[in-house]
Amino acid sequence: MTLKNLEKKLQKADAKQAGLYLFCNFVSLLLITAYSAMMFSPTVLLVLPEGGDSRKQMVAIFVLALFGCVVFTIYASGLFFRKKARQLGTLMALGASSRRLLPGLLREVLALSSVSSFVGILSGFPFVWILWNGFRLFITDSTQMALKLDFKCLYLSAIFFVIVVGFSCLTAYRYLKKTNIMEVMHEEHRNEPVRELGRWCGPVGILLVLAGAVLGYLAPVIYQNLFSAYSPAWINILYAPVFVGLYMIMLHTVVHGWRSRKKQPYKNLIARSMMKFQGKQTVSNLLVSTVLIAGGAFAIFYAPMLSVGQTMEVKERPYDYYYHYRADQQIPGEEEISAMAKEHGISIKDYKSVPYLSLAMDGIGAVEEGSSFHYEQIPFLNEAKFFSEDSFEALTGEKISVDNGSYMAIANVDETMLYFLNATASNLTNMTTLESLPVSFAGYTHYDFLADRVGYYVLNNEDYETIALGLTPDWRGTTAFFNADGEDSYAFAQDFFYTLVSSFGSECETPTYYDRVEKYYKNQQGEVYWGDTPRMTQLHFSEPDTSDFRNYWKYMPKSRILDQTDFARTFSVFLMMFLFIAIICSLAAMIISYTRCMTIALNNRYVFEDLKRLGAPPAFLLKEIKGQAGPVFKIPAAVGMTAMYLLYALLMFGNDGKLTAGEIGGLAACFFILAGVAAVYYLVYRCTVKNMWHQCYS
Repeated sequence: MTLKNLEKKLQKADAKQAGLYLFCNFVSLLLITAYSAMMFSPTVLLVLPEGGDSRKQMVAIFVLALFGCVVFTIYASGLFFRKKARQLGTLMALGASSRRLLPGLLREVLALSSVSSFVGILSGFPFVWILWNGFRLFITDSTQMALKLDFKCLYLSAIFFVIVVGFSCLTAYRYLKKTNIMEVMHEEHRNEPVRELGRWCGPVGILLVLAGAVLGYLAPVIYQNLFSAYSPAWINILYAPVFVGLYMIMLHTVVHGWRSRKKQPYKNLIARSMMKFQGKQTVSNLLVSTVLIAGGAFAIFYAPMLSVGQTMEVKERPYDYYYHYRADQQIPGEEEISAMAKEHGISIKDYKSVPYLSLAMDGIGAVEEGSSFHYEQIPFLNEAKFFSEDSFEALTGEKISVDNGSYMAIANVDETMLYFLNATASNLTNMTTLESLPVSFAGYTHYDFLADRVGYYVLNNEDYETIALGLTPDWRGTTAFFNADGEDSYAFAQDFFYTLVSSFGSECETPTYYDRVEKYYKNQQGEVYWGDTPRMTQLHFSEPDTSDFRNYWKYMPKSRILDQTDFARTFSVFLMMFLFIAIICSLAAMIISYTRCMTIALNNRYVFEDLKRLGAPPAFLLKEIKGQAGPVFKIPAAVGMTAMYLLYALLMFGNDGKLTAGEIGGLAACFFILAGVAAVYYLVYRCTVKNMWHQCYS
């Protein structure tokens, strides 16, 4: 028996621990590669607007996932070397020096780390392909869903690979530097108790989580109001109390638990002691799992919040169809639409159409100066659409009275879209003659169907006629409503939509936020309007089914049956991206929790063997195993899901100071989805307990 052969035999004896180490590295690299592949995918980047909230959320959750995988990998490496210490101690006791063992150990570590990481990186791409195309096959598909990958994502995988291999080699070198053979031999049995704090740490942790969430959310708004500047990135550090609070909650869970033990101080003593004396690793795992579960919950909320609100809004519309167009465009009218409907075996009714004027409004607007800004009166602030009193009544059936020299803004009933309306105008301008009409704001009238990003307003009949004199057709327009007589036809809705798109000229190939009045003012100032730069989202009539076109085209019609049927296809990339994020984060949390539980079983097998020798029945051992696995699964799930649910509700409320019916419905749907995710976690927990039982009782 040579020393080399003995090394091989000892390595074979530790095959289970090496397998766990390989599995951890493989999963971490697979998840990071898959996530980064999605982040860099042209398919995703083409749809998620640059600088938009969707991209920011995607990056923020990636940082959480990256943090979780780094901690998970470091933990797996440390665990592997704690088990490896007995092998090293045995060889040292037989006379092998650290210098003699170092080459073999580094070769083994490099081989295990490199192979597992490399296979994980390669597996990330098939994993993305299977999930993405499974979504296309079983849920929805569109031309935008064709998956394209940019292999620049491998830069992130390479960095993570270097971290994994580098940390493993450093850990190997650190263990070989130890000189006390007995200390090395018993490394795997060394406890890692955490510093005990009083029972106050749990409640204080909860308060810190709430305070950090509120402070981090409100800080950017307060900063902007105080300094008239956009908040810098470092202000997000104010979310730090959330993580401190989470740590204290996990610490309280491990050290004290959440049940009073005054009446039964010795109940579950063994399970509590095992948890406490290995507390450092347990607390770290609980914290990482909580963060990942929270990130996954945030991502999975995107679909129900978007779909429920959309479904409720579409269902409550007073008309099946709405469209508007400029007067200089040759757009189908009632007769053409009736003929088109007849071809599809249906008819239309309740057709209404009225004219509107596109006028320039002045008002108070923000003027940017680098990262700061100030407010001032701008003579040509924005373009807006104006009805007369009679036109508004003819279209909606609601009679309103607007005084001379004033105007009213049309808002939705919940008044959640006031951001898009101008309540500070003192002059309206005819953009053909440049004649102005002095006005004052007279309040809001409400009609949900006319609430949009450009904004509709109502003028007194006389003022309307006065300001309309000389206005050319390109600054006039028509708004029309109609219903399907009986059951609607999806084929007709599609035909109407495509016919409408093909009727517009190229001058109308613009997104809703392209403002002709703002362009005029910027050009007058000798500046280039930002809408004429590459920053503006480009829309094309040749691609009417893309999400950008359907979300942002300035003259996009509303069709009840089309919006209901095509919702998933229109938002397919958004839905798939956030569903993918939720899957990645949830898988990572489950695997981390499973690995921690199996580690507890491996490290404490001798404890369970002693209990068996003392006569402990199987039911008692199973109870102790559940006492170990329960907190590892249940606490992160409960804290992560609850905290994110409350934070999301806070975000919804903070947007406009109220929770609308759509948001309440969305939150209800999120609650039931969380219940479903919790059920999946419970199934994984049951499987984990079963595997721990076999590990400890075999």
